[in-house]
Amino acid sequence: MGKVRLGIIGCGNALHILHKEGLTTNPDIEIVAACDTEIKRAEQVRDEFGLDTAYSDYNELLKRDDVDAVDIIMPTFLHAPVLTAALNAGKHAFCEKPDALNAKEFQAVVDAADRAGKVCMVMRNTRYNPAAQYAKKCVLAGDLGDIYFAKCGWIRRRGIPGKGGWITTKALAGGGPLIDLGVHIVDLAIWLMGYPKPVSVSGQTFCKFADNDAIADSFHARFGEKKADGIFDVEDMAVGMVRFENGAVLQLEISWASNIQRETRYVDLYGDKAGCKFDDGEVFLFGENHRRLVDIVPQIPATGNVGHAECIANFINVINGVEEPYYTLQQGIDLLKILDAIYESAEKGCEIKLD
Repeated sequence: MGKVRLGIIGCGNALHILHKEGLTTNPDIEIVAACDTEIKRAEQVRDEFGLDTAYSDYNELLKRDDVDAVDIIMPTFLHAPVLTAALNAGKHAFCEKPDALNAKEFQAVVDAADRAGKVCMVMRNTRYNPAAQYAKKCVLAGDLGDIYFAKCGWIRRRGIPGKGGWITTKALAGGGPLIDLGVHIVDLAIWLMGYPKPVSVSGQTFCKFADNDAIADSFHARFGEKKADGIFDVEDMAVGMVRFENGAVLQLEISWASNIQRETRYVDLYGDKAGCKFDDGEVFLFGENHRRLVDIVPQIPATGNVGHAECIANFINVINGVEEPYYTLQQGIDLLKILDAIYESAEKGCEIKLD
């Protein structure tokens, strides 16, 4: 297919901070249209890239014959509707995480993609972290043996994003940190484990910092627009446990705010040959050699926010038929089912069986 003509739907901070580099440095992408519900933001992107038109209605952008694909960078409650509309219009579609508000809503996207026969993918940038890539290679090589237990977490000391805005409004975001951060770190853990089939989930949620006005110490808390008298009806912490069909278990903790030492993102893998720890962009291996315990610390280059450009590049390459997708829609369904079940378990106070 060659150069993919792409329309941007959503021209806020996430475009400029996370997606812009991957869109503008890829030689196989030609940006041809921009849309945002706040027309001034779309006009700024129009002027920046020398486009002919800015749109406030994504349906108008989707009518254009010169748009092959779209990059959707909008609030969570719009992900599934816009993905579905794009696919129904015959466009390939890429979207910022999370996939949708819940698994049922995302199923409509999967069905639309099947009907359209178009490429549909969602951001999973954490998988491209160099330390995560190294850990994955160790898993695939069999260095860890049988992974029977794992722990993962993304926990912040103070880092509630867009407090009072759509991010802290359940109807618009789907939940709090569990869906906001869990979609990254829980996905990373399960991806490293080889994506075993989840069979049951138990969880609990908490909301302890809705009225806390301490200054955020998290770089990642800058997204979203705050509203002084807005809504905060989501959790600020979730914990849980996932059982898999192969007998493995995953334990998780996700928070926007907790009285801890510092913000951290981690995945611990317990294998019968060795263990592995992903910790804020570093990776460590723990095993034994000649009856001695051995720790291995690979030299991984320091990185900041990485993976967005790689995800976008993979999307374009899948469209052009030169790569396999790093993410599948079934993985999106499976992850959302886990997150949905944690919320249900917290509400009902019992373990939830998965289909």
